[in-house]
Amino acid sequence: MEKIKSIAVTGKGGTGKTVVATLLIRLLAERFPGRVLAIDADSAMSLCYTTGLKVDKTVSKLRTELVGMREARDRLNDGPTKELMRSILAHGDGFDLLTMGRPEEPGCFCACNELLRFGIDTLMGDYDYVVVDGEAGPEQLNRRVMKSVDCLLVMADMSARSLQTAAGIIAVANAGENNIDVKMTGLVLNRVRNDQPTDELLKKVGLEVFGELPEDADVNKFDREDRTLFDLPMDSACPKAVIAILKKIIPEF
Repeated sequence: MEKIKSIAVTGKGGTGKTVVATLLIRLLAERFPGRVLAIDADSAMSLCYTTGLKVDKTVSKLRTELVGMREARDRLNDGPTKELMRSILAHGDGFDLLTMGRPEEPGCFCACNELLRFGIDTLMGDYDYVVVDGEAGPEQLNRRVMKSVDCLLVMADMSARSLQTAAGIIAVANAGENNIDVKMTGLVLNRVRNDQPTDELLKKVGLEVFGELPEDADVNKFDREDRTLFDLPMDSACPKAVIAILKKIIPEF
């Protein structure tokens, strides 16, 4: 198996993408401090809350500045792109966070998008692991974040509709639409109880199950209280399940 560097988490809304992404970031940062880059590619911007970081600068804000100011565009063209990207990072305990931000305003962003994507690509070279909290499909990974993903984790709950959405995402990833290079895909089932999906439904998804997360009262409690998941007890059910997923995709973990 090739070394896994980038892990992206996607799936239907409300299936636990950000919870899993946050726990992946925390576990990797604890094991490999300073060598982890987190990317919040979801316009909901949830990672800042679940990781407990304050985010003041985003890629979208930088893009707006570059589009609106010729001097800023020239600076990006002529200067060190990586350093400009580093200036908008938030720094956590053992990891850095790059937040894409809200959707852009209307206008032509093509040239700036290419420059920023190049900046992100060069930034990624400074880290051993990259974890992306994505939106409900892999196309954004190509459009705004990165050109390839080593491991795509597709979240689904126990409903047929959620599994059907997962199957659609997987089909896009496997087809290589929008020049997305996804090396490995796996399904992560969330809120697993006794009502597990039938084998027939799982066969329709056509994807190996990388892990199963049970209902976790601690996660629900932290969500209600707006507390960072970096304080979640590691002996809780969800962290244990995510550890098992990491061991499956990163043998040296």
